[in-house]
Amino acid sequence: MEYNTARPDLQLPEYGRNVKKMVNFALTVEDKEERQKVVAAIIQVMGQLNPHLRDVDDYNHKLWDHIFIMSDFKLDVESPYPIPTKETFETKPNSISYPKGNIRYGHYGESIQDLIDAIPAKTDPEERKALTQCVANLMKRFYLTWNRDSVEDQTILNQMNEISGGKLELKLEDLALKNSSELQVKGVRPTEAQSNRPAKKGGRFQKNHRKKRN
Repeated sequence: MEYNTARPDLQLPEYGRNVKKMVNFALTVEDKEERQKVVAAIIQVMGQLNPHLRDVDDYNHKLWDHIFIMSDFKLDVESPYPIPTKETFETKPNSISYPKGNIRYGHYGESIQDLIDAIPAKTDPEERKALTQCVANLMKRFYLTWNRDSVEDQTILNQMNEISGGKLELKLEDLALKNSSELQVKGVRPTEAQSNRPAKKGGRFQKNHRKKRN
C-alpha cells in the first residue's frame, strides 16, 4: 500500500491527486493541438471540483493560473490570459512599514492626536471652538469606555493641553462638556424589580390554580 506521506507533495491539495495526474499526463502529450484539448478538459474538471470559485472575480483566470502552478510552470499551451511564471508567485511583496508614534494615552489612539494637532491651524474662532468641543467630548467618551466610573472635565482638558504640547492652553470655562451619563453607552438590562415582578392577575398560573381549588 502506498501512503500519501510517501508521495510527492501537491501544490494545490484542493484539486486532489487525480487532477495532478491529469496535469502530468498533459505534459507528456507531444501534439500541441491535442495537448490544448486535454488542458481544456482538465480546466472543466477543476471548475466542477471547486464550484465555490465561481463566486470569485476572474474565475477562469484563476483556474488557468492553478493549472500552470500544478504543472510547475512547464505546460506549453495557449492561454486566454497572461501565462504566469514561478517568480510571479515566489517573489515576496515589499514589507509595509508599521506606523510608529509615541502615544501618551493609548486609549485615545493616534486619531485623537491628529485631531488635536489640527486645532491650532483653524483661524476661524468659532470653527476652532467647535472642533475643540467635539474632540474633548470624543476623548471623554473614549475615557469612559476605558474607565467605566467617571472622569472630571478638568482631567480631559489637562490631557488635551498635554497632547497638544501646550499649544491649546484650554481652560475649564472655555468649554462645556457633556455629562458622563450622556456619553456612556449602556446596555439594556432588566432591573431587579422587573425580574421579581409577580405574575399579573388572571394569568395562566392563577387560572389553573382556581381549577384545582374548584
